[in-house]
Amino acid sequence: MVKVVVCGAAGGIGQPLSLLLKQSDLITDLALYDVVNAPGVAADLSHINTKSRVTGHGKDDMDAALKDAHTVVIPAGVPRKPGMTRDDLFKINAGIIAGLAEGVAKNCPGAFVLVISNPVNSTVPIVAEVLKKHGVFNPKKVFGISTLDVVRSSRFVSEVNPSVDPKSTRVTVIGGHSGVTIVPILSKIPGFVEGLTKEQLDALTYRIQYGGDEVVKAKDGAGSATLSMAYAGARFALTLLEATVTGKTGLVESSYVNLDADKESTATFKAKHGLDYFALDVEFGKEGVKNILPLPQVSAYEQTLLDAAYPELKTNITKGASFVTGA
Repeated sequence: MVKVVVCGAAGGIGQPLSLLLKQSDLITDLALYDVVNAPGVAADLSHINTKSRVTGHGKDDMDAALKDAHTVVIPAGVPRKPGMTRDDLFKINAGIIAGLAEGVAKNCPGAFVLVISNPVNSTVPIVAEVLKKHGVFNPKKVFGISTLDVVRSSRFVSEVNPSVDPKSTRVTVIGGHSGVTIVPILSKIPGFVEGLTKEQLDALTYRIQYGGDEVVKAKDGAGSATLSMAYAGARFALTLLEATVTGKTGLVESSYVNLDADKESTATFKAKHGLDYFALDVEFGKEGVKNILPLPQVSAYEQTLLDAAYPELKTNITKGASFVTGA
């Protein structure tokens, strides 16, 4: 049995994410949990003629939803509104995420946990600290989904240079998942950066870092990035399932992870920068993280971006961990 749970399944991200997951033959049971409307979403999706069984679970049914899950995807929480930063979301979403992590620890301690809920730089440490408190934390199995930054980068790069195929061109994005912590490594696209002026490079980098604001503004108070995030979240989840369920090798996605998931590769970086979490390219294996790929060689321009990202990340990580530990 491969049971996948979506926590926050009735929300703006949760519904399209659940629809995309319902199409996968790798999933046998798709459990949808939310405080409202999850049974209705489940009933709707259950009519789709793929093999997974769909169940809906309301506010008082979290334990049944999570029981024996293989993978838990968490888009739960409130969306950003105009003028609201990802950090503003922390006060609201931190408690929601901690409660869900408690449910994971109790009902499916060996599950892969995929965190979408913002601010990811802080919510992933919250999940980790709750699981540590229960003695079930495995750094190879907890992921912050930063895939949307990669998806946006590929699309935005193709708009600057139409000869770049947005589907086949994968841009490495490292750091974190908000603002200045998002560091796209555009120098790795052959011949791309050389054709840009400094102003064009600045504008493209800013757009990648703050692409979410573009959507929030366009929706005019009606929400944040939901459809693109659902696409990115499903891409990540299905790639992970390919590796963990079928054993397919060589699968890589960018992810915000605890660096102890691959101590051998990250020990020097962790000691130098004092960071427990960082987004890097991750190769998946049967146990989740197989390898964390080394920090790529960066240009002088990208190094300035990293220098700005490190202190911001440290603050975000500390804020998330302290929410649970009180330290």
